[in-house]
Amino acid sequence: MLHQPKAVWAVAFACVIAFMGIGLVDPILPAIAESLDATQTQTSLLFTSYLLITGVAMLFTSWLSTRIGARKTLLIGLALIVVFALAAGLSQNVESVIGFRAGWGLGNALFISTALATIVGAASGGASSAIILYEAALGLGIAIGPLLGGLLGSISWRGPFFGTSVLMAIGFIAIATLMKKEAVRPTPTPLSAPFKALAKPALAILAVAALFYNIGFFILLAYTPFPLGLDEIGLGLTFFGWGLAVAITSVWVAPWLTRRIPRSRVLWTVLLLLGLDLVLAGVFVDSVAGLITCVVVGGALLGVMNTVLTESVMAATDLPRPVASSAYSAVRFLGGAVAPPAASLIAGVFTAATPFYVAAGSVVIASVILVAGHRAIAHIDHEEEDELTEAEAISAGE
Repeated sequence: MLHQPKAVWAVAFACVIAFMGIGLVDPILPAIAESLDATQTQTSLLFTSYLLITGVAMLFTSWLSTRIGARKTLLIGLALIVVFALAAGLSQNVESVIGFRAGWGLGNALFISTALATIVGAASGGASSAIILYEAALGLGIAIGPLLGGLLGSISWRGPFFGTSVLMAIGFIAIATLMKKEAVRPTPTPLSAPFKALAKPALAILAVAALFYNIGFFILLAYTPFPLGLDEIGLGLTFFGWGLAVAITSVWVAPWLTRRIPRSRVLWTVLLLLGLDLVLAGVFVDSVAGLITCVVVGGALLGVMNTVLTESVMAATDLPRPVASSAYSAVRFLGGAVAPPAASLIAGVFTAATPFYVAAGSVVIASVILVAGHRAIAHIDHEEEDELTEAEAISAGE
C-alpha cells in the first residue's frame, strides 16, 4: 500500500485536507458570531451555503469530469477551495463568509467526487491497496479537521480558513506537477442522468429518507457548539472525538455489520438509536459532559448510517454508481442545508433542548419511510458489494 506513485500521494494528501473541511468550522462558530457581531442563525448559514451548493454541484460533477477529465476537475476543485477559503478568512462581515463558504462547497464537490476514481486508477498494487489508502486519508481528514479548527481558531477565527487555503494550495501544486494527463477519457455522462435517476422508486425512497436523516445529522453537528459553550480548543477536542467515531465506524464497523445483518435492518435500527441519542442530547443540554457524550456516540452512529445508506443507494438501481450517488446526494444535502439555521430559530422561540427533539423526530421519520417503503428497497439486502463500492459509499456518505 505504501509503495505508490507520487501522483497517488498528492491526491491522498489533498483528500485529507478536503475532508478536514467538513468539521473545520465547528469549533469557531461561536467565535465568528462574537467577532463579526452576527446572530447564531446567521453563523449557522455557513453550513447552509456550503451544503446547498455542494448538493446542487453534485448533479453536474460527473457530467463535467467525463468531458474535461479527472485531472482538470481535481485542479479546478482545489483552486476554488484555495480562493474561497482565503476570501472567507479575509472577510469583514458574516454575509461575506457565508457567500465564500458556498464557493468552497462547489470546489469540494468537484474534488471529492473525482478523487477516489483518480487514486484507484493511478495506484500500484491493485484496487484494494488504493482503497485502503483513500479510506485512511478520509478518516484522518474527518478526525483532524475539528481539532485543527480548534487549535487555529484559538489564535483567530480566521486561522482555519487561512490554514485550509495554504494546505490546499500545496495540494494543487502537487497534483499539477505529479499527476499526468489521462490518456483516455470515460464516456460522457448526459446532463439529465441524475434527474432521471430520481424517478426510480427505490432511489427516491432512500433519498427522501436521507433528507430527513440529514436534518438530524446537521442539527447535531452545527447547532451543538452553541449550547456546549466551550472555547475553541474545547470544541475542537469534542468534535475531534466526533470525527474519530465517524471515521472508525464508517470504515470498519459498517462493513462488518452489513456482512452479518441485512442493510435495511441496519438502517432503520441505527436511525432509531440515533433518535434516542438526540433525545438524550436534549435531556442533557445543560450538562457539558452529557452533551459531549451524546456528540461522540452520535458520531459513531452517523458513521454507520452514512456508509450503509450510500451503499444501499448504489445497490438500489442498475444506474452507474456516480449517477445514483450524485442524484441521492443532491436531495439529502437539502436536509443538511435547512437544519442549522432552523435549529437556531427553534432554540430562540422555544428552549435550547428543542432542536435536539426536532432532530430526533426527523430521524424517526426517516426510519418510518424506510420501513414503509421496504418492498421497493428489499433487493438492497441481497446485493453483494466489492471493496470499491464500499469506498465509494464511505466517500459519498461523508
